[in-house]
Amino acid sequence: MHAIAPRSPSGPSQSLPWRPGRRGRGVTPSLRIARLASAILALGFASLGFAQSWPEKPVRLVAPYPPGGQTDVVSRFLADRLAPALGQPVIVENKVGAQGIVGLEAVKVASPDGYTFVYANVSNISINPHVHVKLPYDGLRDFAPVTQIGLSVLAMVVPAALGPKTLGEFIAYTKANPGKVSFASFGAGSTSHIYGEMLKGSAGIQMTHVPYKGAGPAVQDVVAGHAQMAIQDLASVGAFVKSGRLIALAVTGPRRWPAFPDLKTFAEQGQPLDIAGWNGIMAPANTPRMILERMSAEINKIIQSPDGRERMLQMGLLATGTTPEEFADVIRRDTPRWGEVIRKAGIKPE
Repeated sequence: MHAIAPRSPSGPSQSLPWRPGRRGRGVTPSLRIARLASAILALGFASLGFAQSWPEKPVRLVAPYPPGGQTDVVSRFLADRLAPALGQPVIVENKVGAQGIVGLEAVKVASPDGYTFVYANVSNISINPHVHVKLPYDGLRDFAPVTQIGLSVLAMVVPAALGPKTLGEFIAYTKANPGKVSFASFGAGSTSHIYGEMLKGSAGIQMTHVPYKGAGPAVQDVVAGHAQMAIQDLASVGAFVKSGRLIALAVTGPRRWPAFPDLKTFAEQGQPLDIAGWNGIMAPANTPRMILERMSAEINKIIQSPDGRERMLQMGLLATGTTPEEFADVIRRDTPRWGEVIRKAGIKPE
């Protein structure tokens, strides 16, 4: 019999850094770090390849309000022009309900793969947190900003048959008809609602608020005379004003609107409704950075072109265009500002 020689520490079995069933025994810290770095690098290259090949199928743009309003009109304008730029169809999906909450919540839980975006505005991102006790999303935590597409102003309109032709005449009419004037908004807690409450307080008048599920049905009821006033986006009321069916009495924001240069601001007429809203595009949180930047760049090209700026004005938006970071800064700045406006207007969270 031959004696079995003891294994040398430097033998083959000891030179293997890992053997099945040994749970990594013998792996040095430096080797673990190297493997982790390789895995991260591989993941980075995979993400880079995915982002560079995007999009490979149709892109969905959720419009969280009904057809006919500014959100729907601008969404379809962008979709038509984004499709050739991206090389894929951009499909607008109207997902309506609860002042945009239904649409935003659907996008929140969507896959962050670059194939779902949402048309957001100051109402559902910066205002909703102050008027809804149990909001099912956080504007910055649950979404990735893409770009702010424009500043939005609203016009106060009344039916032509009502009589008042100026804001002063409307205030006098309302005081002379207590309990008979209602104003239509495109949702409880919306900018349309808040501006109406601000006017009630600053002018010392009483009006009954009637919320609707979007600007389209609200404006139709004002045109029909079922409501006596509305403060709505210019995309929804512009055609009715030009046809003479509605009379525009004032516009929100700090300055007159280029598409209606003769229409005075509220501030010019002694009513401090000068804070402006905004609209923008967002995606589910954790959407790849390169996709956000690509989408932002393509949208900015569209809205900053001469034709794009003109079309945006016609739809009630002053085109801006930002980087994702700049849009995030706008949201952080404006959310507390609107909270103060809502508190002063006496609107209670629901």
